[in-house]
Amino acid sequence: MTTMLKAQYNERGPVPQAVIAAVPFERPTLSQGQALVAVLAAPINPSDVLTLTGQYGILPPLPAVGGSEGVGRVVELGPDTQGPAIGQTVLLPAGSGTWATHLVAPAARLIPLPNGADPQQLAMLTVNPPTASLLLSDFATLQPGDWVIQNSANSGVGSYVVQLAKLRGLKTVNIVRRESAIAGVLVQGGDVVLVDGDDLAERVKAATAGAPIKLGIDAVGGKATMRLAGTLTESAVVVNYGALSGEPCIVSPRELVFRDVSLKGFWLARWFRTTPQPQQFALLTELAGLIAAGKLSTPIQASYDVAQIKEAVAAAAAGERQGKILIVPAQA
Repeated sequence: MTTMLKAQYNERGPVPQAVIAAVPFERPTLSQGQALVAVLAAPINPSDVLTLTGQYGILPPLPAVGGSEGVGRVVELGPDTQGPAIGQTVLLPAGSGTWATHLVAPAARLIPLPNGADPQQLAMLTVNPPTASLLLSDFATLQPGDWVIQNSANSGVGSYVVQLAKLRGLKTVNIVRRESAIAGVLVQGGDVVLVDGDDLAERVKAATAGAPIKLGIDAVGGKATMRLAGTLTESAVVVNYGALSGEPCIVSPRELVFRDVSLKGFWLARWFRTTPQPQQFALLTELAGLIAAGKLSTPIQASYDVAQIKEAVAAAAAGERQGKILIVPAQA
C-alpha cells in the first residue's frame, strides 16, 4: 500500500518551509463516528504560511499538521458509523490538517460534494469563496448595478469577489499594487482595474463616472485603507479582512467623522465559530454548486506532492505568483 504521509511541524519560525517536513504514519484504526479520507487536493493559503511563522491569530498546539482546507474521498468508515458513502468526494473540516495523503475526520462533519467536479477547484471552497460571499453580503445593502471597490484584487479572495459580484449584478473597482496584475483581474471579469496610489479617489471617480460606492473591501491595511475610504460615498463601510502591508489600518478623522465612513473587520474563523452548522453547510453547498458548474474558479500556479512540502511552502510564500499553490497527493 502507498506510504501515508503528513506535513508536520514541531516548531514555528521565520522561514516557513524550514519548520515543516513530510513524515510517514501508519494507517489509523478508526473509532465509531470517524472516517478515513484520502486527500485529493489542499491549497496553501497566506494564513497557513502565517501559522507556520507564528504570526496568525489562531495557532494550533504543537506538533501540528499543516493545511486548513481541502477535499478528499472517503475510503473507510468506523464501526457503526453513518456518513458519506465510501468513494464520495467530501469537503474536509476547516483546520483539520489537510496537507497529508490521508486524514481521520468526524464523519458527521464531512460535507458531500459533486463527485464529477474538479477536486482542485473544490479544494479551495472553505476559505476564500465564503469570505468573498460574506464580505459582499453582510456589511452593506447592495442592489444590482451598485459598485464595490476592493484592493488586493488579484488575490484568491479578490478573484472570488469579482466573480460573485458579477453573478449578483454588481460592478467592481479593483485595486492592485503592480501593473503586471491588471490583466489577470480583467480576465476574471473585473469592470475597472487600477494600480493603487495617492490619487486613487480621483481616478476611481473618473472610471465610474462618479457613481456612489457603498462598500470597500480592504486586505492591505496601512494607508491603503485610507485611500480606499476616500473613494467611498458618505456613510459607506470599509471592511478589513487582512493586513498584507503588515501595518495597522489608517482612516482619517475626515472619513470617520465628517463623512461617516465606518471601518469594520471580518475574520472567517469567527464566522465558523459563531454561525450555526446548518447555515454554514447551506453557504458552502451553494458555493460548491457554483464551482461544479464552472461559474466560480481561481487560477492555479502549481501543485506539489506531500513529499515536496518544503518546495510547496516556499513557492506559496514567494511574491508575484499568478495563482494558488496546491498540495495534490500522488495517490490522488
